[in-house]
Amino acid sequence: MDLRAIQAAAVANKHAKGLNTSDVPLEVALLTAEIGEAFTAWRRGEPGFDLELADILLFLVGLAGMTGVDLQAAVERKMRINEARRYRRDDRGVPIKVT
Repeated sequence: MDLRAIQAAAVANKHAKGLNTSDVPLEVALLTAEIGEAFTAWRRGEPGFDLELADILLFLVGLAGMTGVDLQAAVERKMRINEARRYRRDDRGVPIKVT
């Protein structure tokens, strides 16, 4: 299943279940909460970290669907941009983007 198919299925599920499909700030808040749940599961070594990551993806693709973003196209474009970027390391070893 590619990202477009995942996005379509997630949006269809939101519609079928009567979940949020129009309140963007709410969806961003819910996505943020899912990120927090993933961090907590990882930090505590609890089972379910994988499912929390899946929740993050599903909320993200749902948000993209709500706002008319073709997330697969955006990800592919961003990967091309990132691939072309160059970095140098500062004195502390931190990578700094070269513009």
